[in-house]
Amino acid sequence: MSKHAYKVVELVGSSTSSIEDAIQAAIKRADQTLRTLRWFEVVQTRGQVENGEVQHYQVVLKAGFTLEGEYP
Repeated sequence: MSKHAYKVVELVGSSTSSIEDAIQAAIKRADQTLRTLRWFEVVQTRGQVENGEVQHYQVVLKAGFTLEGEYP
């Protein structure tokens, strides 16, 4: 089994459609700059309410990616 070291970053995604779309937005954007994105964990969910209806969803994610290079 090979050894791995990971870096964890915090991401925030938002959507007017759903929590799932907010997650996808954050992951798709992070994937543009983090080459070895491997996993995520939703740590917070919130939204905006106007006139008694949900108008906006927002999620905070912890995302992990593999560090490149040799691992001792």
